[in-house]
Amino acid sequence: MAVLVTGGAGYIGSHMAWALLDAGEDVVVIDRLSTGFRWAVPSAARFYFGDVGNRDLLARIFAENDIDAIMHFAGSIVVPESVAHPLEYYDNNTTNTRLLAAAAIDAGIPHFVFSSTAAVYGEQRDDTPVAETASVQPKNPYGQSKLMAEVMLRDAASAHDFRFVALRYFNVAGADPEGRTGLSTEGATHLIKIACEAALGRRSGVEIYGTDYPTLDGTGVRDYIHVSDLVNAHLKALSYLRRGGEALIANCGYGKGYSVLDVLQTVMRVSRQKFEVQYRPRRPGDAASVVANATVARRLLDWTPRHDDLETIVHTALDWEQNLSARKVGDLRALQQRIASAAF
Repeated sequence: MAVLVTGGAGYIGSHMAWALLDAGEDVVVIDRLSTGFRWAVPSAARFYFGDVGNRDLLARIFAENDIDAIMHFAGSIVVPESVAHPLEYYDNNTTNTRLLAAAAIDAGIPHFVFSSTAAVYGEQRDDTPVAETASVQPKNPYGQSKLMAEVMLRDAASAHDFRFVALRYFNVAGADPEGRTGLSTEGATHLIKIACEAALGRRSGVEIYGTDYPTLDGTGVRDYIHVSDLVNAHLKALSYLRRGGEALIANCGYGKGYSVLDVLQTVMRVSRQKFEVQYRPRRPGDAASVVANATVARRLLDWTPRHDDLETIVHTALDWEQNLSARKVGDLRALQQRIASAAF
C-alpha cells in the first residue's frame, strides 16, 4: 500500500516523504509547486504535478497507485496574507480539503492525516498550555479555514468508512538532521528561518512585530517544534489509524514557549553573529502566547519527541540555510554552464 503526500514538495511535506520512505512505505506526492520545489521530493517517491482540487488528477492518481492513506499538507499558511486575501485561503485550505476528502471516500481510501494548526485556538485567557478541549476561536481566516476543514472531516468520518487524525501544529522549525531537506521558500515568514538568514547575511536584519504583549519581555511567545518530531507524530498517527483508531484531534508541540527575543538571542548565540533588530507595531491576527498541551498525542499516539531543544532546532535550521546557499550557488553555476554550452 502507498501513502499519498499532498504538498510533498514543500517544507513539512518533503520531510514527511523522506520519513515515510525511511519507514519502508511506498510514497506518492502531489504538489503544484507554488511554494515547493521539485528537487525537494525524494527520487524514490512517485511525483504528480498538479492541484489537490483537480478531481481528474486525483482520480488518475488513485487509479494508478494502491493508496490506503493520505497525508494532507497542501495549503496556504501566512496569517497576514489570509487577512488580506481571505477567500483565497478558504478556497485553498477549506474547499480543496473537502474535494480531497470526497475523492478519498469515493476511492475507498479510509485513512486521512490532516495538517491543522494551533491558530484554531486564537487568543486564550491565560498562559496555561492549550489542550484540545480549549475553546476554538480563530482570530484570522487562516485559522478559520483550517477549523472549517476539521469540521468537515469530522462529519465525513461520522457518515462514511473514513477516519482521520487532525494534528494541530504549533510553530514548526528546524530541518532534517541529515541535511536532505529544509525550509527553502523565498520570503518565508517563519521567525527562525528569518533570523538564520539574517545571521548568515542574507537579510539586513529582523523585525519584531509587537513589544507590548502581556508576556515577560513584551514579545509574542510560541511553542516551537522540530519538524522531524512533527513528521514522527504523523507516522504515529498513520499507525494509529491502521490499527483501527477512531477519529482524533491532537496538538503537536512541546508544552513550553519561547518569546521572539528568546529566539533571536538563541540564533545569535548559536551562529556567533549579531544582526539588526527593528521594532514594529503588532500585526493583525497575531496572538500574544500560544503553547501546546500535547498529552493526547503522547498518550494515544505514543508520540515521544526527540529534538525538544531550541538550540537543536536552531542548529539544524542554520545548517540547512548554509546548505541552501551552497545549493543556489551550484544551481547558478549549472545554469551558466548550460547557457555557455548552448552558445557554441
